[in-house]
Amino acid sequence: MYQRILVATDGSPLSKKAVRSAIGLATALDAELVALNVVPRYPMSYFEGNVSISLQEVGRIEKQWATEGQAMVDAVQQAAQAEGLRAKAVVTRSNLVAEAIMAAARKHKCDLIVMASHGRKGIKRVLLGSETQHVLAHSTTPVLVLR
Repeated sequence: MYQRILVATDGSPLSKKAVRSAIGLATALDAELVALNVVPRYPMSYFEGNVSISLQEVGRIEKQWATEGQAMVDAVQQAAQAEGLRAKAVVTRSNLVAEAIMAAARKHKCDLIVMASHGRKGIKRVLLGSETQHVLAHSTTPVLVLR
């Protein structure tokens, strides 16, 4: 059925639930697992007047985010391998999270994307946005959404 499953994680409790489900599904199907974390390209300030950040500070923050992202996907890879699965840990840099998830699914030839959703409705969804909703609406790869 599915041979390579991509699971997107941001380290949140909800995405950890998606990781556990993806590992269970991959185990049942004897599929390979690709763990993905999307790291922002650079820190942005949303304060009026913008706060200036030095290039050294930008570099430090980007390195910290990449290190934390790699640790997240490495932990998923180790958990999957402990279950006897073939697993890959992938970190990609992008400010367009949903697009990066879909691109990673194509690049790694995944035939299923597993993601978590907070299930926000109404104005909260409009204000906070939904990367999961974007992937669900635009992906050509099937998407399994967990709450």
